[in-house]
Amino acid sequence: MKRYCLALDLVDDPKLMEEYERYHLNVWPEIKQSITEAGIVEMEIYRVANRLFMVMETNDDFSFEKKAKMDAANLKVAEWEQLMWKYQQALPIAKPGEKWLLMQNIFKLTGQD
Repeated sequence: MKRYCLALDLVDDPKLMEEYERYHLNVWPEIKQSITEAGIVEMEIYRVANRLFMVMETNDDFSFEKKAKMDAANLKVAEWEQLMWKYQQALPIAKPGEKWLLMQNIFKLTGQD
């Protein structure tokens, strides 16, 4: 099992952030299916102000490259992603077209510490 943490910003507009959250209360079934078929076992998204933080637990076969290929071939995922761009804005350090950015783990406390 692998864990990935990613960050993204929302457009800083309370109405749009509320709409974004409503969409995530009822994520389209095709989107959930594409997530699990890519090897993502668990996913959570947290928000503070307009900053989003995503935690993904994946199986060992998961790769971002494989997920990107699957997404590119899925019309419903393309529709969802286009819709989400209304609410999302890339982090200032993102390259053109990048959305969620992978975060670097800088600290971990384990039971042995």
